[in-house]
Amino acid sequence: MTEKTKSAKKTDTVYGAVKEITKKSHPRPIGDDALREVLEDFRVYREAKAALENRMTEDELWYKRRHWEVMRTGRQGEHPEPTSAWLFNTLMNKHADAADSYPYANVLPREEQDRESAALLGEIIPVIMERCDFEQTYSDNWWEKLKHGTAAYGVFWNSRKEHGLGDVDIRMIDLLNIYWEPGVSDIQRSRRLFITDLAARTDVEAMYPLARGGFGSDERVLVVDCYYKKLNSSGRQTLHLLKFCEERLLYASENDPAYCERGFYDHGLYPVVLDTLFPEKGTPAGFGYVSVCKDPQMYIDRLSANILETAMMATKVRYFALSNTGINEDELLDWNRPIVHVEGSSLEDSRLKQIRLEPLDKVYVDVLEQKIREMKETSANRDVNAGSSGAGVTAAAAIAALQEAGSKNSRDMISAAYRAYVRICYLCIELVRQFYTEQRSFRIAGKNGWEFRRFSNQQIAETGLRACPVFDVKVSAERRNPFSQMSLNETAKELFALGVFSPEKAREGLVLLELMEFEGKEQARERLQQMLAEQMPGAN
Repeated sequence: MTEKTKSAKKTDTVYGAVKEITKKSHPRPIGDDALREVLEDFRVYREAKAALENRMTEDELWYKRRHWEVMRTGRQGEHPEPTSAWLFNTLMNKHADAADSYPYANVLPREEQDRESAALLGEIIPVIMERCDFEQTYSDNWWEKLKHGTAAYGVFWNSRKEHGLGDVDIRMIDLLNIYWEPGVSDIQRSRRLFITDLAARTDVEAMYPLARGGFGSDERVLVVDCYYKKLNSSGRQTLHLLKFCEERLLYASENDPAYCERGFYDHGLYPVVLDTLFPEKGTPAGFGYVSVCKDPQMYIDRLSANILETAMMATKVRYFALSNTGINEDELLDWNRPIVHVEGSSLEDSRLKQIRLEPLDKVYVDVLEQKIREMKETSANRDVNAGSSGAGVTAAAAIAALQEAGSKNSRDMISAAYRAYVRICYLCIELVRQFYTEQRSFRIAGKNGWEFRRFSNQQIAETGLRACPVFDVKVSAERRNPFSQMSLNETAKELFALGVFSPEKAREGLVLLELMEFEGKEQARERLQQMLAEQMPGAN
């Protein structure tokens, strides 16, 4: 699916674009005093987030299987440092579960007259997502969520897309580049929100000529976007943007006549959505599976290292030798020498004795296996979730049932991701409402091939007779895994075997469907109602 847009007109004002500072005769609300206050908040926010950043840096080492850099205790000499992939396997399987449940948005109207607009939004939102390469962003952010506990999505308006016409831009934001007020649990309640990005100095100077020459000689400079909320003169909450670089003000929406009253984005929300795995109190960020599983992973690798070291010691032949044993050590250690010369008149076993180690007790291997089982249970990454089954379980339906029962943890974390996806869709709808000022054509994959839809914000904008229409977003999985599909097929076969789809049992079938819950229930109900309606003329 792709979108076809008209060429952008040459205009002086592009909504959503950051414009360069121009000298104005009137006083501007944002000046040096306001910037100093913002810089102080930025410093405080960064210091409060230092512990999280340190943890994320260490988590990344565990993910890369370089955790011996953290575990190493300064032992001298060569020692085994195994890096088993039990933790990585956990993350990989959880990521696969998320990929099997890629979200799809269904836009629902709240009023009857908004049915057509909701249907159009439901068709174009997936197109917008595809043009943003959201599937890749979704995949990348799931790795971040599993490793560090939090994935950050940025939902912006990019006025440079579509040859200057602009479009919604959904991007992954590194959690290390976001700063919020310490102590808040909801990012929308933060006094300010900072997003940092390293940019080429020449690009910044080209976009903001008045700030040229104030960035030193570094090739790359830190550009900071500061979002904050403020009530306008009518009492409505607005969102404003202040952009600075190395303590120099680049842009402030309060100084821009186009945005000083309405705010930078009409929805008045921070354009960032955080998807948290395991929440922590007092912060919008959480922790991930690395924090949960690195303790058993550490002992798995330490035990493995000791077992391997013992095995290596036991398989390497070494000897006790008297100081006056009279043996040529070079010849003894060289296994290519057929003869080893010994001084003296006799050769006795007491002069040279092989070092023999006691076999390692099986209990230590059992401890290692217990730590592996502990990780599987703690992370809900049992063998059945990875495709294996217990002894005696061979039927596909039984395996699917076991997987469904064992994947409730995955369903829970995917449900949380769907809630974040709903917030992303709401921000997309509001950006479309604000910036889609011209008609756009969308190519949609329909039942009979490609179909075309035209859309502009006039179809969902506020009019003199009514307020802006409000929509609800319901998320479903766009793709299902084969075992889930197999389970649905088994359900359909069982219903068919019971005669639910027989014309003479259509009434009983409708009653049965009312008591059941499964995917495709509505299609089955519509078919039975159609069969019942076809019987009515004959009955009369």
